[in-house]
Amino acid sequence: MPAPISERKLANAIRVLSFDAVQKANSGHPGAPMGMADIAEVLWRKFLKHNPADPNWHNRDRFVLSNGHGSMLIYSLLHLSGYDVSVDDLKGFRQLHSKTPGHPELGYTPGVETTTGPLGQGIANAVGFAIAEKTLAAQFNRDGHSVVDHHTYAFLGDGCLMEGISHEVCSLAGTLALGKLVFFYDDNGISIDGNVEGWFTDDTEARFESYGWQVIKVDGHDTDAITQATEQAIAETAKPSLIICKTTIGAGSPNKQGLAASHGAPLGDDEIALTRDALSWKHAPFELDDEIYEAWDAKAKGDVQQKNWDADFEAYKKAYPELAAELSRRLNGELPADFASQAQAYIQQTQEAGGDVASRKASQNAINSLQPLLPELLGGSADLAGSNLTLFKGAKGIEKDVDGNYIYYGVREFGMTAIANGIALHGGFIPYVATFLMFMEYARNAVRMGALMKQRVIHVYTHDSIGLGEDGPTHQPVEQLTSLRTTPNLRTWRPCDATESASAWVEAIKSENNPSALIFSRQSLPHQARDSEQVANITKGGYVLAKEQSELQAIIIATGSEVGLAMEAYEALSANGVGVRVVSMPCAEIFVEQEASYREAVLPANIRARVAVEAAHVDYWYKFVGLDGKVIGMTTYGESAPASDLYKEFGITTDAVVEAVNSLV
Repeated sequence: MPAPISERKLANAIRVLSFDAVQKANSGHPGAPMGMADIAEVLWRKFLKHNPADPNWHNRDRFVLSNGHGSMLIYSLLHLSGYDVSVDDLKGFRQLHSKTPGHPELGYTPGVETTTGPLGQGIANAVGFAIAEKTLAAQFNRDGHSVVDHHTYAFLGDGCLMEGISHEVCSLAGTLALGKLVFFYDDNGISIDGNVEGWFTDDTEARFESYGWQVIKVDGHDTDAITQATEQAIAETAKPSLIICKTTIGAGSPNKQGLAASHGAPLGDDEIALTRDALSWKHAPFELDDEIYEAWDAKAKGDVQQKNWDADFEAYKKAYPELAAELSRRLNGELPADFASQAQAYIQQTQEAGGDVASRKASQNAINSLQPLLPELLGGSADLAGSNLTLFKGAKGIEKDVDGNYIYYGVREFGMTAIANGIALHGGFIPYVATFLMFMEYARNAVRMGALMKQRVIHVYTHDSIGLGEDGPTHQPVEQLTSLRTTPNLRTWRPCDATESASAWVEAIKSENNPSALIFSRQSLPHQARDSEQVANITKGGYVLAKEQSELQAIIIATGSEVGLAMEAYEALSANGVGVRVVSMPCAEIFVEQEASYREAVLPANIRARVAVEAAHVDYWYKFVGLDGKVIGMTTYGESAPASDLYKEFGITTDAVVEAVNSLV
């Protein structure tokens, strides 16, 4: 009987696949995969619960490569473990439309849980996974039936810990006692610019202990020590764990290990030949022994783990049929069968009720009405719940009630948003998060990542313009709406009253493959009269709110708080015989997706006299009014004063709209 294959040789398979693929692509980062190969071998072969034949099995452990530049590490692991990632896929590393892009990307590669690359966000996603697992387990598990029961593991590097988001999310993870969260820190002391001693001298152990984490330090190339540390981390159920692994970047390369030279560039053919000799690796590029594949193959083990869970879930279904059906619905991302009809009834009731109201309050009313229909709504705010109005009747903070439905994120806009991406990726919840629109800027890259991954995350942004008043230009958003609207896959809603606010919420909930930004006012907004067709057309992103009373001569386009100004101008212009209509455009991205015939009916191409009005930067609206039209809005920052004074100061008034239309007719 042949001797069992050594763990070092199994780890070396990761090393050679990684540096061979980087060399073939002539691009990439071989150092991290080579340095973390021993850690990865221990975690993936001894501990990770997963089934390569079914990458979407709900009760799998989640693995996140936060230091995503080392992507050949995860691609090698997926290939070796038996996922649908072939040798040819590895050879296609970093090539157009391959399964192995430069950084791990959701949807390209089976087994990749989240798109990583911007450092630190992967660990934030991992915190989101862990929050979702713990909360879902508390909501659905019953004595003797742990149908939600898995761990979240993440690899991270120095860069992840230098990014400020790491403080935001790891601090919160400790506070929330996420005991099934385990991080492996690749402590190699090297970043792109060289040895980090010149710019990163934090006491990481003390830092994480102060957060309330269990911290374990090991030699990252000692497989026995890594095994014991992982066992210790899993045994600790009251705290998340950080395993600090002292490693050598590019381990195995005689001339480049331990140096920044192995971080972000191919080793080179000569160095690869030397490395093969140093590792006693006799095979040609991308060739492995059958015994290596047999030792790595996780399909049989994963099949047993999944079948055992299937049997447990069948027993759970018999004991708790309603809970099982609800859990399955939520994990599959399905809305309740009657949601659409009940939501539409709520929108109609809102229209009939009328009444002037700040749209942030209209948003809270919508949450109160929709949340009982959708227990998967998991809300939260960055220390502004009382201003964002995101709390709803029956809201329970998960920091006190593990089966809660609301997260007090603290002042952590970036971390909050990236965590929400992780919650959405996990499944079982539709997360919404909130802050002032101005502070979207702190969260900007996480908003982008959610849009890149097409995740159903709802971003609630209140205090949406100079209309917030006395707090002044530091808090008054000007350019943020343009930034959001030009983000691919993101749908940005700026409703003008309670009916549009309700519609925006419903559409955001229904939007399976798009995150949504819901933009709400601090100040009260007037209710607008509509017939049933107009109410229905809100979902088309733009519609005729007020029809021309004579032959059409001009169009006013407005959103949010400025629809009220547009309607006042409409009355004045119509009284003077000007044929003008008002188009409310709460979601421009959806409007431009409509059929050409509908867009033409709303904005006839032959009507070039167009005025857009919005208390935000003017440039975005020229795509709708053309060079012949005019835009009333902001081209500078605001000032500190009451809202009414600011609108006059910056010329966003009814008279200004009337004057602009008259100048074009």
